[in-house]
Amino acid sequence: MKRKWYAGALAWMLALSVTACSSGGSTPPPSTEAPTTNAPAVEEAKGEEEKDQGPAQENGALDLEGWGNQVKSQLDGTKIVVSMASHPSTEAFQAMAADFTDLTGIQVEWDVVEQTYLKNKQLLDFQGAHSYDVFMVDSFWNAEYGAKGVVAPLDSYLEDPQKTPDWYDKEDLIPAYCDLGRYQGQTIGIPIAGETRFLGYRTDLFEQYGKEPPKTMEEFLELAQFFNGKEDGLYGVALRGQRGIHFASGWLTTMYAFCDGMMDQKTLEPKINDPGVVESLEWYLDMLACAPPDVSTYTHEEALGAFMAGKTAMWLDATAIAGAITDPQQSKIYDKVAFAAPPDGPAGESAALADWNISIPKGAKNPDAAWAFMMYMTSREKSLDYVKNGGAATRYSVYENEGLVKENPSYPAQLAALEKANGLVERGLQWTPPHEQINQMLDIMGSYASRAQAGEMTAQEACEKAQKDVEDLLK
Repeated sequence: MKRKWYAGALAWMLALSVTACSSGGSTPPPSTEAPTTNAPAVEEAKGEEEKDQGPAQENGALDLEGWGNQVKSQLDGTKIVVSMASHPSTEAFQAMAADFTDLTGIQVEWDVVEQTYLKNKQLLDFQGAHSYDVFMVDSFWNAEYGAKGVVAPLDSYLEDPQKTPDWYDKEDLIPAYCDLGRYQGQTIGIPIAGETRFLGYRTDLFEQYGKEPPKTMEEFLELAQFFNGKEDGLYGVALRGQRGIHFASGWLTTMYAFCDGMMDQKTLEPKINDPGVVESLEWYLDMLACAPPDVSTYTHEEALGAFMAGKTAMWLDATAIAGAITDPQQSKIYDKVAFAAPPDGPAGESAALADWNISIPKGAKNPDAAWAFMMYMTSREKSLDYVKNGGAATRYSVYENEGLVKENPSYPAQLAALEKANGLVERGLQWTPPHEQINQMLDIMGSYASRAQAGEMTAQEACEKAQKDVEDLLK
């Protein structure tokens, strides 16, 4: 496994989610049976995790209890105020808060709002009262928060063994998620929930016609064309195609397989008319030609619905919504579906990625207590409690835990997709370019691309027009 902590190794990784267009990583990874509903499996998983971790205290290092005593001696009675969205991860933290307070003496006050209002409320507080000690931050806001100095760097906490003991286990965090929490070489957020995108395919059709899941984008297109119309009412693939940011989100899912993206991520100059970007749009348009005829209306929801209804042989979208596919109450194909990592392209491995982070706002009144809360909640030591309470996996040890894999058979494919997302990290790229106006750019791109899909212009013309409009926007 590519287990690297990128806090010092790499400098780089709409308020659009991988799942939806309003927030990133808005639901936990899919599960045929949520781990929270099967106590024996969770206890089995926890036992395996404890065996994997070994002794909690080695060579004089603080174990959990020792760390808690130390924190209590310094911060007992401190109250922190936590700004979070209505979200399963928030509910998991809240379920764990009483144990955290018993251990450390730190009191936690919650301000939980709908995701739609979270960002504005945080920015208003930052400009005025500074009443919050912890922010829950969509990774797509990180460029803006970093550029405006809204959140504080965290590397000094991560590198201090007294504040981040060995049992936290930084290297167990998935690097691609960690990289989303970085801005200009500094860690500004710790991952708490995330998702990537992967391939779902009909096992009955693939077995009937002797096909294997695609390894390359070329094979993916060939399979979509093969299955399109192969049977009455059957189409090749379900993808996002609705005009604007939804189209751009689907396109961006596969763009990095062909090139390094629509922006130079060092200079932040747009390059939408780059040949690789044009090629990626041509490929995506060819794929949409193998989708149901109403694909121009598809967000993630419609694409998912088409696949679950048995209309398409394949589907490429968010891991966080895939649980519905294996739910017999929702899906006609629940018992004849499998998942695989997204195919590679000419540019190599890549996968979409989005997550939620927790951060310390600059000006927080109790930053040390805030870090104690963040470190405890996101540690490997507490990771199974977190998952048991509904939190989303962001650690290798969770994805690889045999007890949890029994509960969630899509975990191996999810982890394989996350390894592909690590490929972007190793290329020095973030899936969403770190620019404050990325949402507006993607909306422009998706609008022109959908016109190309409608036959109003070529892919080359759509990219040229989008490039000009984005340049005008940035002026």
